[in-house]
Amino acid sequence: MTTIALENVLTKAGLNVKPSEFLALVEDAARRLKPPNPEPAHYLSPEQRAALEDVGLDLSPQSEDERDYRARTVAAHTVLAESALTVGEAAALLGVDDSRIRHRLKERRLTGWKAQGGWRLPNWQFTPSGVLPGLDVVLRAVPKDQPALVVASFMTTPQPDLVISGKPATPRQWLLAGGDPEPVAQLAAMLGTPI
Repeated sequence: MTTIALENVLTKAGLNVKPSEFLALVEDAARRLKPPNPEPAHYLSPEQRAALEDVGLDLSPQSEDERDYRARTVAAHTVLAESALTVGEAAALLGVDDSRIRHRLKERRLTGWKAQGGWRLPNWQFTPSGVLPGLDVVLRAVPKDQPALVVASFMTTPQPDLVISGKPATPRQWLLAGGDPEPVAQLAAMLGTPI
């Protein structure tokens, strides 16, 4: 029953992957994201712990019945990885040679990450006929230390500063609608900075 439900979810999400393969990706992502010692107080000195507890922070270990805060991140990371394109797939989509894709990655005109099997390029940056309009402007503004998951989350989350028909739009929607990439680039430049 669980396998059928997972197959349905994967199909609805447009992910062409077997449930067993997807679960293996989830397991791998969870293993990589799991801290060696999940007790928050472990990382702090006794003075730091006392100061944080004095202002009301709970530094106790996570209880067995508490929902694991990493679950959403693991799921997002798994979907991002599974839906990403290989260099060859991106080259075929754009009608160029594989070397052009690698060149665009180096120039920050496309984004991706190196995985065990080679480069992976998140699919949010592509359209059925090419590359998201204005993408190069936005990617040049993204701080180099920002991971693919952070950039993907930004590009697919509605932003109050990007409004289409009276509603906040995602940066991807904004660019697809022909919006100026500069406001998106300004927002992207702030990724990773404290609010």
